[in-house]
Amino acid sequence: MDATDAVEPRYRVREMTEPDIDAVAAVRVSAWRHAYVGLMPQAYLDGLSVAAYAEQRRASFADPARAVTNLVAEGPDGTVLGWAAYGPATSTDPEGTAPDEGELYTLYARPDVIGTGVGRALLTEVLRRAPYPAVRLWVLEGNARARRFYERAGFRPDGGVLVEDADGSPVPELRYRRAAAVTVTVTVTVTG
Repeated sequence: MDATDAVEPRYRVREMTEPDIDAVAAVRVSAWRHAYVGLMPQAYLDGLSVAAYAEQRRASFADPARAVTNLVAEGPDGTVLGWAAYGPATSTDPEGTAPDEGELYTLYARPDVIGTGVGRALLTEVLRRAPYPAVRLWVLEGNARARRFYERAGFRPDGGVLVEDADGSPVPELRYRRAAAVTVTVTVTVTG
């Protein structure tokens, strides 16, 4: 491939703005209803509300004390197709937090664009921007597709388990970690 064969990126990843909140809420709800079928109670998934989640996002987005970076991936027409949020590791970890570790809080893509690179574009940008030596995340134990996605990106389970409650049903999550940026050092020896 030469420079004339270069392909424009399909998705633009940028910081989320307040006008994106409704689209992000729709992405999150549709992604949960798609990805968590059989992993969470169906009544719980059916009860998710885009409007209610948008209100939660507005409150969280406006909170200056919360050190969260929200990113969106948009298509060529500006439509929000995915969302990711990251920041310092949270205290929801049963083992405590590492003071300099980051956490990918969420990464979702609309179900109709899963497998097209939206998630990969978001994750790449999170890891590029994250000012932490390591990043962790929590993924549902039964979500094989998401686990494969993160493992392909270099994340590995580290033995941490957290059991959340969804309408009275236990939902186990596994903690994954990886270095935020992988640095490769090459040593060249010149003789002669």
